[in-house]
Amino acid sequence: MTDAAPAVRESPPWLKAVVDYLGPVAFLVGFFVMGRNLLFATWWLVGGSAVALLLSLIVVRRVPPMPLVWGGSALIFGTLSLIFHDTTFVKMKTTFVDLTLAAALFIGMRLGKNPLKIMMGEALKLTEAGWRTLTLRYAAFFLAMAVLNEIIWRTQPDATWVLFRMPGLLILAALFAMTQLPMMMKDMKAAEAVAKLT
Repeated sequence: MTDAAPAVRESPPWLKAVVDYLGPVAFLVGFFVMGRNLLFATWWLVGGSAVALLLSLIVVRRVPPMPLVWGGSALIFGTLSLIFHDTTFVKMKTTFVDLTLAAALFIGMRLGKNPLKIMMGEALKLTEAGWRTLTLRYAAFFLAMAVLNEIIWRTQPDATWVLFRMPGLLILAALFAMTQLPMMMKDMKAAEAVAKLT
């Protein structure tokens, strides 16, 4: 007789914010409070990301896909920066993650799948055309953020890049999401109308 797998616990409301933002906030604090040393701040990023992922495992016995991507990549690229004493790795982390997300969305669409719908389908009721539009727009957004990250870290001081990374990226993502609301609301009404007819 085998033991049953441990049950996945329900996530408390505060956990998502902690898991999503502990690493970036620790990086921001480490940079500006401890002498604006990017390599030193990378220790804070790695530590904060590790604590966030571990906390998720302890509290709910799992790590959601997106925090795993962001936190895992922070651990990998941050550790590479610390090993080689080269902050280029940690600066390119955002580029790598955004390009990966854009590629996943584009490739998923090409293969007839919709990764965004798979992740958010329970929360949003859109038509197939709506999901395609939203997915393509998010893929383009991630691609634009990857390009913007490369421009900023290669041309601007470290302090500017750190602020772009947090809270800049968060603000840009929120603004982009807000610009998608009119299309989503219109499409949700269309999806409701179709559902009533079937």
